[in-house]
Amino acid sequence: MKKKGERIAMLTAYDFPTAEIMDGAGIDAILVGDTLGMVVLGHETTLPVTLEDVIHHASAVVRAGPRALVIGDMPFLSYTVSVPDAVRNAGRLVKEAGVGAVKLEGGRTMVPVIRAIQRASIPVMGHLGLTPQSILRFGGYLVQGKDRAAADRLVEAAEALEVAGCFAIVLEAVPAGLAARVTKAVSIPTIGIGAGPECDGQVLVTHDLLGIYDRMLPRFVKRYASLRSEMDRAFREYVKEVKEGTYPGPEHCYEGDGGE
Repeated sequence: MKKKGERIAMLTAYDFPTAEIMDGAGIDAILVGDTLGMVVLGHETTLPVTLEDVIHHASAVVRAGPRALVIGDMPFLSYTVSVPDAVRNAGRLVKEAGVGAVKLEGGRTMVPVIRAIQRASIPVMGHLGLTPQSILRFGGYLVQGKDRAAADRLVEAAEALEVAGCFAIVLEAVPAGLAARVTKAVSIPTIGIGAGPECDGQVLVTHDLLGIYDRMLPRFVKRYASLRSEMDRAFREYVKEVKEGTYPGPEHCYEGDGGE
């Protein structure tokens, strides 16, 4: 797609019906992201997410039979403790959940891990810039690569990830000019999230796009729907009708053979 100049549309999904709907809409790739910890499980960060959490949700997404490539996120501590652990855990995502690739965060230090996972015949997507699993070190959700030295390091990291064998790189919360520079520096696709329009593709957290999750709204999010308010309206109407006794009505009831 990058060679053809065709933009890549990627979204997150964590369940069967969402994956089924977005695949029908033409999504190219589905990320079962560790963001599920925040938007589905109610954690404050992605750090508490376990490998079992991702396997559970990725399995549901894969059962939708999407045409799109399904990518499983490797959660905090699932690939940084040791290289054998990283390969084993990536293998579990493929073997138990059925994903077509895995994603992990980090730059040059992750090269040995990426190479080892690649040797196990598992495709790897990289992730640079704001890497949410490192927010304790960053001190929060801060834009990365703002000064020249940091920008140069990010470009070098992207080049190293390509050489290590990554098939694509997510660029999160970096200046648009830097993302454009990285996109030109590597031959593999860049997928932006808060990284401007020059990336080869874009990804958003679906619960942000749909207006369901409202605890935080990054600047880069565009809300294409306001489902939280629509859900609130529907739930309130249901409660009202149950309390009033107007639901269920005759059209919602079954009758026996004798007309009971």
